[in-house]
Amino acid sequence: MAATVAQLVKLSLITFFLIFHTLYVPANTATVSTITKPKGIITKLIHHDSVLSPYYNPNASIRDLVSRSVKSSAARYAYLKAKSTNAFVVDDTRAHLVPENTAAQFMANFSFGEPPVPQLVTIDTGSDLLWIQCLPCTQCFKQSSPIFDPSKSSTYKILPCGSPDCVLEKPADKCNFLNQCRFNQKYFDNSSAEGLIATEKLTFQTSDEGLSVISDAVIGCGHINVAAYEGQISGVLGLGASQISLTTKLGSKFSYCIGSIRDPNYPHNQLILGEGTKTEGSATPLEMIDELYYLTLEGISLGQSRLQIDPKVFSRTGFTGGTIIDSGTTVSYLVKAAYDVLSAEVQKLLDGKLERVQDPDSPTALCYKGTIDQDLVGFPVATFHLAGGVDLVMDKASFFEVVSENEVCMAVQMAVGEGDSLNVIGILAQQNYNVAYDIAAKKVYLQSIDCELLES
Repeated sequence: MAATVAQLVKLSLITFFLIFHTLYVPANTATVSTITKPKGIITKLIHHDSVLSPYYNPNASIRDLVSRSVKSSAARYAYLKAKSTNAFVVDDTRAHLVPENTAAQFMANFSFGEPPVPQLVTIDTGSDLLWIQCLPCTQCFKQSSPIFDPSKSSTYKILPCGSPDCVLEKPADKCNFLNQCRFNQKYFDNSSAEGLIATEKLTFQTSDEGLSVISDAVIGCGHINVAAYEGQISGVLGLGASQISLTTKLGSKFSYCIGSIRDPNYPHNQLILGEGTKTEGSATPLEMIDELYYLTLEGISLGQSRLQIDPKVFSRTGFTGGTIIDSGTTVSYLVKAAYDVLSAEVQKLLDGKLERVQDPDSPTALCYKGTIDQDLVGFPVATFHLAGGVDLVMDKASFFEVVSENEVCMAVQMAVGEGDSLNVIGILAQQNYNVAYDIAAKKVYLQSIDCELLES
């Protein structure tokens, strides 16, 4: 019996090492990422519902699009809340690197390796790592482009465990037996990802100067990936502030400008990384906690009326609360104490003029029968007052969301849940703004502008 057990153990070890060698093929090794900075990266952002998106469905109704948006925003809020309160262990690879179909909000096309292989990644201000699926693929989810094969790239270099950029795992877990830096994560949505951390050449099709190249960006190469839902994207570009983030490597500045997210033909959404980031407009203080970007929200106005809301409900206390600015949430969320006051003021203006309805996708949202262009003429702007005297002004197209041909809902919803204290400024509120992050200076710049003007 003892001999049999020994033989089984030996066989198991041999099998393990064969699998491991098959998965983690030795490659060129890099010690540290020292990115050769391009002049600046300016690339188009593709909205989930754009005609340029692999998710685009020309037959989708307004209701279909809103249902996706509502589910995506609710899931995203739950994720941000959990992450902000340390409800689960978080690191750079936990921020929906394998998003649901509903979770991909804005995407960009990058090419990896030499020769360059195009990949579609989703943009996330709530995570740090640039991550894609890679061959050999023990398990991968569906994506629209060919899965990247690092063995065919002359510029792919796996980071050793001693590299300063090998920071994703606990010291005891971050190495394989080949001394290669690795990541191995289980996700709160039952997705998972496992692979190696490497440096690789990135090529961007820019909107100003053709092609721009980063010679040695830190990337995650995922070989065992399970998604809760099948998708089309290859991975994620995290725009967080850690040392491995592409934004940090390029000088700790980035900006995005989002126009109409409801116009599938709108072509001017854009992302700027590094030099060339347009830090113009008014600046408000920025705080970075657990890979999330926090602003100081001081109050809300509707028209000329400053609402009677205690500013404390917008603040972070201990490990909870505060106000996050996020690119992955469509609508904005306010805690009940603030939402109740705002929604009461909206009701004073619209009740009696428009019929109140309950939306099946957003049962807690404030909704009315009517259209923005015809029935909300003259509706006052809503303003989020931020620290430093900075105002984020929302016209009716940003403050209301069209949910059907004859129904609109307030695009600021109540944070539903016991003890919810987190406020989130979503992307609808950021429409027609260039939002620029200066991480080193701890500032966010808000410039009200037509995004098309940034291309000239």
